[in-house]
Amino acid sequence: MNRMFCLVALLFHPFFALAADSTTKLPLTPPDSLIVDDIPPIPGDMPEQVGRYTESRAALMQDWNPKARTMLIATRFAETNQIHQLTQPGGARLQLTFFPDRVDSASFEPTRGEYFIFVKGTGGNEFTQNYRYDLATGDVTLLTDGKSRNSGPRWSNRGDRVAYTSTRRNRADTDLYIEAPLDPKTDHKLADVSGGGWQVEDWSPDDKQLLVLEEISVNESYLWLFDAETGERKAIIPRDKKSGKVAYSHAQFAKDGKGVFATTDRDSEFQRLAYIDLASGKHTFLVSDAKFDVDDWDLNYDGKSIAYTMNEKGRSTIHVAAVSTADGAVVLQNPFEPKFEPAQENVVITGLRWHQHENLLAFNLASARSPSDVYSWSPDAPTAKRWTESETGGIPPARFVEPKLVTWKSFDGREISGFVYQPDPQKFSGPRPVIVNIHGGPEGQSRPVFLARNNYLINELGCTIIFPNVRGSTGYGKAFVVLDNGLKREDTYKDINALFDWIKTQPQLAADRIMVTGGSYGGHMTLAVATYYADRIRCALDVVGISNLRTFLEHTESYRRDLRRAEYGDERDPKMREFMERTAPLNNIAKITKPLFVVAGANDPRVPKSEADQIVKALKEKGTPVWYLVGKDEGHGFAKKKNADFQFYSTVQFVREFLLK
Repeated sequence: MNRMFCLVALLFHPFFALAADSTTKLPLTPPDSLIVDDIPPIPGDMPEQVGRYTESRAALMQDWNPKARTMLIATRFAETNQIHQLTQPGGARLQLTFFPDRVDSASFEPTRGEYFIFVKGTGGNEFTQNYRYDLATGDVTLLTDGKSRNSGPRWSNRGDRVAYTSTRRNRADTDLYIEAPLDPKTDHKLADVSGGGWQVEDWSPDDKQLLVLEEISVNESYLWLFDAETGERKAIIPRDKKSGKVAYSHAQFAKDGKGVFATTDRDSEFQRLAYIDLASGKHTFLVSDAKFDVDDWDLNYDGKSIAYTMNEKGRSTIHVAAVSTADGAVVLQNPFEPKFEPAQENVVITGLRWHQHENLLAFNLASARSPSDVYSWSPDAPTAKRWTESETGGIPPARFVEPKLVTWKSFDGREISGFVYQPDPQKFSGPRPVIVNIHGGPEGQSRPVFLARNNYLINELGCTIIFPNVRGSTGYGKAFVVLDNGLKREDTYKDINALFDWIKTQPQLAADRIMVTGGSYGGHMTLAVATYYADRIRCALDVVGISNLRTFLEHTESYRRDLRRAEYGDERDPKMREFMERTAPLNNIAKITKPLFVVAGANDPRVPKSEADQIVKALKEKGTPVWYLVGKDEGHGFAKKKNADFQFYSTVQFVREFLLK
């Protein structure tokens, strides 16, 4: 789930740095938007010491203008990501939206491009609304109810309507809605659904049907057709208990409307690109021998080419192939990889997007030495063109460390892998302190992307950072992703303990100086490791993490609850409830003996602030050192730069005090 969400978070995440002691300036004053609890004063010259590492930014492609070779991108020049227009590779970025909260996405009306719709929440609450931005006037019009959580729009082919999902009926079910964006009064509910995992994927070529995905969990989802006038629905692939759970994602109609393309793990460990005939339900697997997931894909405007990416142990490869129909069968022919000059390795490619009316492909590319930037490719000019060159605080890209993929054996002999970023051994000798940074999800994956502030910790302090992909991570097959579900939760904690064993065998790493950290589910893992293996760490940093799976499930937003129960187990079941209570870090406070730093967002709908409040309260009562930072105008992670910077400075102090001494 939310893979993109998982990648964007890594690109912008505010983490670590170090500053020299300051006696010449007064301590920093926290922004009024933050609640600071038991965090010592921050030296006044810290921003000067580490400032360059806080000034990187990234760019993410949003959409092509249908009438020109121009695009919308998201990037940050002030506090938050906003929408900009870009007219040529390397051109100036014209900012169009100016809001205190980040804009999540934007898409052009697909025929004339006279306006676009953007998606934005408030204060991190994720109750996102859709807005129309008119390019001629700059006017902004609210298109949704202003209260519920609404998905971004899926445009009809004629560009006169959009379809989206909304929780406005009961805050739990993501019902289907249709609206003419030029006349908000036309907004109406098409169909009631049950569950929070419904999303509109595409319109049929004649705009009479909607292709809709129903997600039950990361390994179970279904495709439906909805009549765009009546709301009548039909399952494309009926549920079949005998064949087991199957997952579908990223579905799109073929240009003739007779079938759909989608990625699916049907009859495979991995997500393969498939063509599904709507009349028969027959699946034709277009990348049949793949040993990795097809991560992303897009069909070009005339249906004759497909671009797709493969997730090869965290690294991306990009491919373009011709779509051919021979003897009634759909096949891919002559696949090849677009060229880059200079050549690109160890990259992560996302957001594939063909131009609506031209044979022109855009995508985002990130690496350890470059934040996410926007590129384009065309068969007319087979070498990819770079549209943006995001700043890195004036630090040359060559100074950023390339990660190494490593593996270790866990308690049951299973191989676990992760990416290791190590400092220059010529600059830093001897065993180095280690930070173990665990990804969220848990259906997520750490990949070799740009580390932003983390680079300071590596380059200037000489710390090693390890990003493990424990069992339950995506990208390693559907059997691997369910190995931590329900009552198997403790096995993934053991994967981190096995990593500690591996660290002990590496002479360049200091096994007696380890810090564990993570955000969201990674925050829960951080708390769990601090509970189970306190003797193996120096300290821990929990960012918007879960302190008790039972209380989390009872208080997370209702549209998310059933999706999370599929992963964590159902807290209403007595056996599962007992397990959650027995293993909860909150209920094992006596075992948390090392200093803890907790970060939370007051408006977080995913992991409510109450999860942080209760663990901080319990640790204070016990007398364990605990620092606490709350963003009053933030949600699931800090999005505003002033807040993120202060979180970073506070983290610096924590690292200095508890990891490095």
